[in-house]
Amino acid sequence: MKKINTESHKKLRGGFYTPPLIADFILKWAFNGTKDKDILEPSCGDGVFLNSIKNNNFKYNSVTAIEFDKIEFKKAKSLNLPSTKVINNDFHDFCNNTEKKFDIVIGNPPYIRYQYFDKEQQNEASKIFDRVNMKYSKLTNAWVSFVVGASLLLKDTGKIGFVLPAELLQVSYAKPLRSFLAKTFNKINIVSFKKLVFPGIQQEVILLLCEKNNTQKHKIEHLEVTDADDLSNIDFGLLKSPKKEIDYHENKWTFYFLEQEEINFLEELNKSNRFKRIKDYAKNEVGITTGKNEFFTVPEEVVVDYNMRDYAKPLMGRSVQLKGINFSMDDWEDNKNDGAKAHLLVFPEKSILEKENSTAFNYVKRGEELEYHKGYKCRIRGEQWHIAPSLKISEAFFTRQIHLFPKMVLNKANAYTTDTVHRIYINKDTNKQALIASFYNSLSFAFSEIVGRSYGGGVLELMPSEVGNILIPYKEENKHLFKKLDKMFRNKESIDKILSLTDEIVLKQGFNFTDKEVKLANGIWKKLSGRRLNRKK
Repeated sequence: MKKINTESHKKLRGGFYTPPLIADFILKWAFNGTKDKDILEPSCGDGVFLNSIKNNNFKYNSVTAIEFDKIEFKKAKSLNLPSTKVINNDFHDFCNNTEKKFDIVIGNPPYIRYQYFDKEQQNEASKIFDRVNMKYSKLTNAWVSFVVGASLLLKDTGKIGFVLPAELLQVSYAKPLRSFLAKTFNKINIVSFKKLVFPGIQQEVILLLCEKNNTQKHKIEHLEVTDADDLSNIDFGLLKSPKKEIDYHENKWTFYFLEQEEINFLEELNKSNRFKRIKDYAKNEVGITTGKNEFFTVPEEVVVDYNMRDYAKPLMGRSVQLKGINFSMDDWEDNKNDGAKAHLLVFPEKSILEKENSTAFNYVKRGEELEYHKGYKCRIRGEQWHIAPSLKISEAFFTRQIHLFPKMVLNKANAYTTDTVHRIYINKDTNKQALIASFYNSLSFAFSEIVGRSYGGGVLELMPSEVGNILIPYKEENKHLFKKLDKMFRNKESIDKILSLTDEIVLKQGFNFTDKEVKLANGIWKKLSGRRLNRKK
C-alpha cells in the first residue's frame, strides 16, 4: 500500500478531467430541452462541465459548483458563468449542511480512497453514509460518497449523470451503492466504451445516468459505444426507456452487459440446485505472500551460487509456467532448466542458518543490504523477516490474473506457489482430476467473467472468494477427460476446440444441457471476455 506522501497531488485530488465530448453528452441528456432547472456540479475541477453549459448555451435557473482545490476553484470561478455560484469547499461538508435541492447533478467525482481523506472529510463522508444506512470500509472510494450525496440532494424528480470508474459494476466495496441506486432510481442507464477514453491512464470508465420519476418501476439498461466520438450516435430515446429488471441483490452489474435472455438463463442457474459451486468441492486461498518475491523466488543459478540446495523447494511461480492442466515434476524440471524462477527459498531462523550454511546466511545479509527487510510484509516479521509464512502445498492451482481464460491445474509436482496464483485444497471425497476436468466448460468460464473483476488493460482478476462462487458441473466420471485435456492444452489446441469437446461431454451428456443452453453459455463467455480483452487493443 502506498503512503499518502508518495502519491501525486493530481492522484490524491482525483484530478483526471472529463473529455469535453463526454461532458456535452451528459448535459444534453440531463437538460433534455428544459430551461428552468437548478444544477449542481459537486466536483467542478477547472470547469469542464461549466464550459460545456456555456458553449452549448443551455438555459437554466441556477448552477452551484463545488471545488475543494483552491487553484482549480479559481479557474472555475473565472469562467463567470451567469447565475452560477462556485464554492471552495469539500462536497461532503456542503452536502451535509445545505438545505437546497437540485433538479440535475452532473460531474466526474474524484477517485480517492477513503483512507486518504483527512479526518474532517472522513467524518463528513461517514455522515452521508449514515443517512442512508450504508456500510463502507477504508477501501471505499470518494466517488461512492459523491454519488450517494448527490442522490440525497436531488428533488423528488431529478437526474444524476456521472463519469465513474467501471469498478462501480463489479467491486465489492461498491455493492452497497449498487443496491442503493437500484432502490432509489427508476431509470438507470450505463454507457460503456470499447476503447479507453481518458488519455494516458488505464482507467476504464462508464457513464452512470440515473433518473427519479416517482413511479414504482425500476429498470436498467446498458449501451456500449466505441469511444467519446461515438456518443453522438446514441439514440436518446433508448435512454428514456431502459428495459431490464433490476435485481436488488445481484452482486455485480456486469450482468447488464448481457441481453435479457442471457440474464434470465444465468439467474435460473443461480437459483436452481442444478449445479454446485467450486467452494462446495474445495477450499481456496491466495498463494504464499513472501513480501519480496525477488528475494524468495530464484532460478537454479542463484541456488548454486549461494549453495542453497537444502533450502530450495519446487515452485510454480507464474501462470505462464502451466503448459497443461497437470503440473508435473517434469514440468518443474523444464522450468528450472529454462532459467525460470523455479525455487522457493525456505529458511530456518537466522541463528540456525548461520551455523548450518554461511553462504546461504550471506544471501540473507545481502537481502538486508538491499533493504528487502524494510518492505511492509517483511518488516512485520521482525528479525526473522526471511522466513515466509503460510508454507503450505495445495492439490491444485487457480490463476489469479487471467488473460484469455482461467485455468485450474493439478499440482502433481507438490510445488509451492506465491500469491500470483491461488491455492486450491480439494475435499477428500472429491476426485481431483474430475474436478479440474469439470471446470473446463463454457458455463464455468462465463461465471468466471461474471464473478471476477476486469481491468482497463484487459486482465481479469479473481480473488479466492470469487473463485469459490463459480458454478461447476462436477461429475466424477469427468476424470476420464483429464489426460485428454492435458494433452490438448500441451499441444496448444484452440480453446474453442477444447470447449467444443467439454461442452458436449460435461454439459450436454453430464447435465442434459440443450444445444441452445450450450450456445447461450458459450456466447456469454465470449461476449464478456471479448469485451474485456478489447481493452488491451
